[in-house]
Amino acid sequence: MATLSPSTLVSSSFSPSSSLFSPRSYSPAASLLSPPKISTSTLRFNEVNPSSLVNTRRRRRRISTRKGMFCSASSLPSALLFDCDGVLVDTEKDGHRISFNDTFTERELGVSWDVDLYGELLKIGGGKERMTAYFNKTCWPEKSPKTDEERREFIASLHKRKTELFMALIEKKLLPLRPGVARLIDEALKKGVKVAVCSTSNEKAVSAIVSFLLGPDRAEKITIFAGDVVPRKKPDPAIYLLAASTLSVDPSSCVVVEDSAIGLAAAKAAGMKCIVTKSGYTAEEDFLSADAVFDCIGDPPEQRFDLTFCANLLEKQYVS
Repeated sequence: MATLSPSTLVSSSFSPSSSLFSPRSYSPAASLLSPPKISTSTLRFNEVNPSSLVNTRRRRRRISTRKGMFCSASSLPSALLFDCDGVLVDTEKDGHRISFNDTFTERELGVSWDVDLYGELLKIGGGKERMTAYFNKTCWPEKSPKTDEERREFIASLHKRKTELFMALIEKKLLPLRPGVARLIDEALKKGVKVAVCSTSNEKAVSAIVSFLLGPDRAEKITIFAGDVVPRKKPDPAIYLLAASTLSVDPSSCVVVEDSAIGLAAAKAAGMKCIVTKSGYTAEEDFLSADAVFDCIGDPPEQRFDLTFCANLLEKQYVS
C-alpha cells in the first residue's frame, strides 16, 4: 500500500468558537488556495435524480442545457480523491463512536457520546481535536492531567487506544463498503487515473479500511493521506493540496468524493470538483456548493454515477 509517512507529525490545534461544534472557518492566505469562480454556464449537477442517470454513458458526447451544450469531456480526471469515513464506509455511528465510548469506559472517565451528540462533534475535523474541544467545553475528567502538555499526551493516548479498538472492528469486516466504492475505484485504476484517500482520521485506521475492505491488490495502488500528515484539518484544504502536490497533478484536474460540509469546503478551497455522497450523519447538511450530490455512488442496476460522469464535471468549455 502506498502511504504517506511524514518525517514529523504536526499536532493540529482547535480553538472553539462561541459554538462548541462549529467548524473552524478557513481564510486562505494566498489567492492560489481560493476556490475558483464558477461561471453560470459551468456544468453543474446538484441533487441529481438517480433516475435521470440511467443512460449516464450517453452524456459522454454531449449534455444539453436550455442555452446550448457542453462539449464531451476532453480527458479523464488526473486523480480521484476519496474521503474515508462516510464515503468508503459509513463508519461513524457504529464504528468510531463505539470505539470512543469503549475507550472512555476502559479509562473510567465517566463519559459517553450518544448518537446525536456525536453527530454534532463530527463538525470538528479529527478525533483528538474532537475530544479536546468536548472536554474544554464540558470539563476535563477527574482522572485527566492538569497541564496543557500532559493533556495533549493524555488525548493522544486515548486516541491511540480508540484507533486500536476501531481497527479490530474493521479487521472483522463488521462494517461494509458503501455501494459503488469498489466499482468506481476499479474504473479509475483501469483507466490510469490516480486514486488516493484523504482523511482526518488516524492513518492506521484508514490503512486498515483500505487494506481489509478494498483488498491488497487495490490497496497497493492507492495513496493514503491521513491524520496529522498536515497541520490543519478539514475544512482547511491542506490535505487536498498536499495530495495534488504529492501526486504531481493540478488541483483543477482532480475530482473529490466527500460526504460532509467540512470536507466539501476543503475540496472547493483547494480548487477541486467535489461530488457529495450523503452519509447517515450528513444527510441534512448544506451542500449548495457541491458539483453533484447523491445518496451513494451505487452499483448496477442502481448506479448513480461513473468515471465518465466525473470527467464531464471537469469539462468547462461551453458551446452557445
